Amino acid sequence: MNNSALSRHGLARRRAQLQDLQRYLHSQEEEFHELHGNLRAFVDRYVETLGSAYLELDALESQLHTATQYLAEALRRNGISARTPCAPQATALPTIPFLPATAPLPPEPADGLVDLPPPSLKTLYRRAAMRLHPDFADTEQERQRREQAMMAVNEAYAAERRAQLEALLLAAGEDPVKVTGGNADALRNWLSRCETAVQGRLRVVQAHRVALEAHPMHQLWQAITRAESMGLAPFSVMVNRLQSQIAERRQELYIGQRLQPEPGLAEDFLRRRIERMGAHASSS
Repeated sequence: MNNSALSRHGLARRRAQLQDLQRYLHSQEEEFHELHGNLRAFVDRYVETLGSAYLELDALESQLHTATQYLAEALRRNGISARTPCAPQATALPTIPFLPATAPLPPEPADGLVDLPPPSLKTLYRRAAMRLHPDFADTEQERQRREQAMMAVNEAYAAERRAQLEALLLAAGEDPVKVTGGNADALRNWLSRCETAVQGRLRVVQAHRVALEAHPMHQLWQAITRAESMGLAPFSVMVNRLQSQIAERRQELYIGQRLQPEPGLAEDFLRRRIERMGAHASSS
């Protein structure tokens, strides 16, 4: 196994590339967090401005549903077919997804790049014998396992299959430096794992950035920002609309709580409610 494939210059170049990738990742994370913070501030403003009105409207819708439910049941008791409107859904306050935490990079092999001449085939064989010889077994099962391993070692040595000997030694726990004459393979593996981890994290950040920009609250934020830059007051318009809906629901509730379960007005009231809310399939 040739360890000269990773020279000190090559190691420095790979490190520099990894650092460049990490700096780019950091800039992308910073941009995401800035966008997330700005959007979070807008959502807080949205909830502070409109949240209480939505809660009041939800409460009125719930009371209206109870009133119309009682009215539909009373009509059915009087022999009049009446469906029950669907229950209203509470207004969900907007939530903004967070970027998940990143996992730490794997630790670098100790001592940096170690570059030594590879041991001879005979030296590898002797080290394999020291590690795998059946006489060093503590149990019969261990002896059988070692006998099988030594058979593989003997075959590899006889056929001068160096790569197989190295693989057997590494599997047995031998220090890679003593097997290959250096730790270039371990460093290459470490660099590859780091690069894969950083690239994977970068994909996660970019995907969350796309999702954040597609979020309905981001689009509303952009629209309101444009409107306010033109001197308009979109939040005031939204508050006024909600207050109008609240006034309508109060009037509707006042009527619904006082209707008698008789043909005519009560049926019309239920029909209008069903047109807006939908109805259960069954009238029972």
